[in-house]
Amino acid sequence: MIGRLRGILLEKQPPELLIEVNGIGYEVQMPMSCFYELPNVGEEAIIYTHFVVREDAQLLYGFNTVKERALFREVIKANGVGPKLGLGILSGMTATQFVACVEREDISTLVKLPGVGKKTAERLVVEMKDRLKGWSAGDLFTPFTDAAPLDNGLTPSQGNAEEEAVSALLALGYKPTQASKVVSQVQKPGMSSEELIREALKSMV
Repeated sequence: MIGRLRGILLEKQPPELLIEVNGIGYEVQMPMSCFYELPNVGEEAIIYTHFVVREDAQLLYGFNTVKERALFREVIKANGVGPKLGLGILSGMTATQFVACVEREDISTLVKLPGVGKKTAERLVVEMKDRLKGWSAGDLFTPFTDAAPLDNGLTPSQGNAEEEAVSALLALGYKPTQASKVVSQVQKPGMSSEELIREALKSMV
């Protein structure tokens, strides 16, 4: 089990990053709510991981804190919710928003998340309501509105930023037409791909 990585960030392509630890590069997927808080490329990062072994792949999911990882593990315990869907859920809203939705039984908001239909939303509420008692005392993830803009030292063209933003939304489970449309709607001159993704996700919940 790989539970923690400490190394240098080599690449950041939302929602995936590449981190080098003792000469080995690990590909890690992160919820966007965690991804926004990563340091710049070339700097050291500490990532808590959840390791998934399948017949066709070995996957690492990363988080900035143990608490964030714990919530992810609770989410994927729900019937019908795998790691990819869990990644999309915790990218589409902050932990506080998710816990509040479960506590209020807010099915209508949960179904706006990629891959979450009415039945899945209902299962999340039923199965997680008791398990999430006490989690709303504090937000586990930095809310989108407070997240500091990141600068990786590069200034990508607007076209590249839009393409990266659409690609990230597709990886999180959004449909191509939906991803392209919402990125076009929130796009403003000079926005980075991460800023585009953040605004796109905010507009869909």
